[in-house]
Amino acid sequence: MKKTPFVNLEQIQEITKTYPTPFHLYDEKGIRENAARLYDAFSWNKGFKEYFAVKATPNPFILQILQEYGCGCDCSSLTELMMADACGFSGRDIMFSSNDTPAEEFAFARKIGATINLDDITHIDFLEQICGIPEVISCRYNPGGIFKISNDIMDNPGEAKYGFTTEQLFEGMRILRDKGVKEFGLHAFLASNTVTNEYYPLLAKVLFETAVKLHEELGIHIGFINLSGGIGIPYRPDQEPNDIYEISRGVKKVYDEILVPAGMGDVSLCTELGRYMLAPYGCLVTKAIHEKHTHKEYIGVDACAANLMRPAMYGAYHHITVLGKEDAPCDHKYDVTGSLCENNDKFAVDRMLPEIEIGDYLVIHDTGAHGYSMGYNYNGRLRSAELLLKEDGSVKMIRRAETPRDYFATFDFTGLFKH
Repeated sequence: MKKTPFVNLEQIQEITKTYPTPFHLYDEKGIRENAARLYDAFSWNKGFKEYFAVKATPNPFILQILQEYGCGCDCSSLTELMMADACGFSGRDIMFSSNDTPAEEFAFARKIGATINLDDITHIDFLEQICGIPEVISCRYNPGGIFKISNDIMDNPGEAKYGFTTEQLFEGMRILRDKGVKEFGLHAFLASNTVTNEYYPLLAKVLFETAVKLHEELGIHIGFINLSGGIGIPYRPDQEPNDIYEISRGVKKVYDEILVPAGMGDVSLCTELGRYMLAPYGCLVTKAIHEKHTHKEYIGVDACAANLMRPAMYGAYHHITVLGKEDAPCDHKYDVTGSLCENNDKFAVDRMLPEIEIGDYLVIHDTGAHGYSMGYNYNGRLRSAELLLKEDGSVKMIRRAETPRDYFATFDFTGLFKH
């Protein structure tokens, strides 16, 4: 099985005349088509809105593309809020979902009118003391236990640090009601990177039933229900991708069964998708610069875990295409490695690939979300550029590569690094 990259060898050879590897490359055409597809799938819900998870790909050029399709921003930190604000998102276009939140971040979220999604019942008093309670607010729900789909364990919400318990949710919303909140939102994230069409409908059922009880017992207006993220992508070539239309039909079914009979057919739905929106439409392009023949066969590339942390951190699989050798037999077993002083700095372990020669370009797939954004500077390694492959085939730099000056910038108070 193989994946087909959205870029070919000839294009990369041309791009690298201007931008040296490694770099993250994003496919504008794919991003646009996917955003349009999501909104079309959920067009049955009048108030539907996607709040793109900024943490997945925090780049203003990407945010502004998504903004054209009606997307908002899901932010989790001060700098993400600042980026959304700078890009022209405001008010209800921004959802602030954070945890262990510093006071200044709540204050800035209130200042720009973002919808605050509280993570804990103790944050009610904290928020009130900092900047007051807004008339519109959301609460994050964690029902605990194990989340299963067809007897398969998908995740363990009971071990997650996020959200209100059931008892806290009802008590918290009662307190917020009495403090003047007029419109409530309900949010939950119970499983990550699911590759199944069943996840959202099952999550929706949990949230819809809870919303009806909250409405009936507390007399509050639930204006929106946030299904958060969790829709995954097929990182492995033998996985079947999710069908967003099938997912939407499943959500509509439980919406019509639960919310509509309760007189809550006006509830808007929200999503906070990051991986689903961007991951397949980005790749890390790197070049083979060394080969090593010891106890194993190694190919060393000019990227490292500082450019893509997921394989080192999670043992995550990312498919690799050797450009120009797409049809060659995968008859060589390699570990594909970076240069960090860590043995887990490997993009692939015992991976069957075509024979790789020095100078070959490798495309590491599905890095459009949680790729560049998880980068770091261990060993003094510098983060790469981000490039956008435009619909007309041209390439635009949307973030320059770091330089040693960037690395040393936080020592600017010392006078040691003047050049």
